[in-house]
Formats: sequence, C-alpha cells, structure tokens
Amino acid sequence: EKHRKENCFIEDGMHLTNVGYSVFVNEIKKALSKNTKARIFSIEEFSVYDGPGIRTTIFFKGCPLNCSWCHSPEGKSYNNISLRSPNGCLACGKCVEVCPNGRKECSACGKCVEVCPNSLIRLAAKDYDVEFLANELSKNIDILNMNKGGITFSGGEPLLQSKALLEIINLLKGKTHLALQTCGHANEKDFLEVINKVDLLLFDMKIINKEKALIYEGVDNSLIMKNLETLKKSNTPFIARIPLIPGVVDTEENILEIIHLIKDAHNLISAELLPYNKYAGSKYALLGINYEPKFDESVESNPRLELFGKYNIKARVL
Repeated sequence: EKHRKENCFIEDGMHLTNVGYSVFVNEIKKALSKNTKARIFSIEEFSVYDGPGIRTTIFFKGCPLNCSWCHSPEGKSYNNISLRSPNGCLACGKCVEVCPNGRKECSACGKCVEVCPNSLIRLAAKDYDVEFLANELSKNIDILNMNKGGITFSGGEPLLQSKALLEIINLLKGKTHLALQTCGHANEKDFLEVINKVDLLLFDMKIINKEKALIYEGVDNSLIMKNLETLKKSNTPFIARIPLIPGVVDTEENILEIIHLIKDAHNLISAELLPYNKYAGSKYALLGINYEPKFDESVESNPRLELFGKYNIKARVL
C-alpha cells in the first residue's frame, strides 16, 4: 500500500519513487556510454502496425517513463532479468538452488533458465553487437522493400540506447525505410541527430498536462514538449501515436491539447489512435508483480475521431 501511494516503480525487487526512478535512469545512461551493444527484448518480423508496409520491429530495453498502463513491463528497466511463467511451475526449487542470489534479485546469469524442467524461465533480453544485429536485420531487407516496408526501432525507448541506435541506423541507412517510435523523453542532441537520419518518426502523444503526466507517466514532460517542437521544425515526417487510455489520455480536454500541438506541423502525416489493450497486465505475472493501473480499465476508450476531423487531421484507429 505504501508503494502504491508513493507511485513507485517496482520491478525485480526495486521499489523506487519517481525521483528515485529518474536517478536510476541517469545511472543507466552512464553505464550505456561505456559500451555499444544493443540490449533488445524483442524482434518482431512481418509487423504491419509500426509504419508503412511490412516491417521488422526491434524493441530496445529500458525506458525513462513509468506509464501505469505499460503493456511491456519487461522492457521498462534496462537491467536484464529472468522472466518466469507462473503456469505449470512444479515448485521444484531448482531455480533457487542454482541462483547465486537465491532468486532475491537477478543478475541475468541464466542458470535458472538451464535447470527449469518445464522451460518456464527465460531472460528478458539479449545483448547484440551492433554490427551483427545490423547484418541480421539486413537479411530480410529485399522482402521488406518489395512490400514497401522497412525497419522500425521501438522499445522501451530506443533513444535511451542512443549510441547503439545511431550505429545501427548508420549501418542500415539507404538500404531500407527506417522508422523510429519514441516517447520523446530523450537527450535533445541525440533526438535531433536521430530524427535527421530516419525516414519517419512515430511520436507518442500521451498526457499534455504536466501534473497529470507526472502522476501517470512518472516524469516531467517538459523535455518531451521541447523535442516535439524540434521535430515540428525538422523535415522528418511524423505520425502522432496516441494510446487511448480511458479517462486519462482519451479525454476531450487532453485530445484537444494534442491536436493544438500538432495541427499546424508541416511534416505531420496523420494521427494513429491505439485503443487500450485490456490484456495489458498479462505480462506482469512473469515479473512476479501485480498490474495495478491508476484508471478504470473496464471503461471503453473513446477515439474522438470527430475532433481530428474538425481540424483536418487525418486520423485512424489501429
């Protein structure tokens, strides 16, 4: 109860307030500056919702936000951890026996993965050498190009691993269409450098009110707003992606604030509205934590398409 009142981020034994989480993210950034490996928690082939055509989407681990509706909790922390399915567990204790920390915290050694008799445990992410990853992604480029698709970098937040991201982009640039999905909460210099190299930006638009953003996203959204203005001044086309969290993001007031921020952008293509996924909490059990959204998820989300039409913004519900 105490952690819920203090709006804590909880994963793998960590209990951090929003201030503590910001400090934690800064420490991650320091660590990332020392290596150029990309930590990836998923690679999805033949995706059709992450940009034009058929695409390969790469999900980078780690995110500076702490959205209460996050449907990829395994991608929040940069730390690699083990995920354990609660279904089918024999409670044999073998994972505890081999764990150097008694499964009280995870060092991603992978020993528990090897001994689980029902193969219920896996590591959340894999570290890739950037050149190897770029070569792997290049193998399907001909198919992607034939279907007017490409490669999309998503997360988590790819810009949290900006050094690795930029190296991969440079290795793939000119070979296929490159898109970046970002929450916008990123170093301004990194943000500008990346958006000038990709062909499309999928920019998340969530809560505009600063106080509410702090409550539901766990961060001051001033940096997001700065980077949005940078994007609008650039020549990089972008799509505004809006998760329709009921009673939080999909309110008429918030949607109108989003519209007023993007309606005059010369490089805006459209808005894509993502209905709330009521199965968003299904992955939390893998981390051994409860999903406790700060909104009524039983309410149907409202896309408010008429508001976008009023301002001549092309919008669709995904």
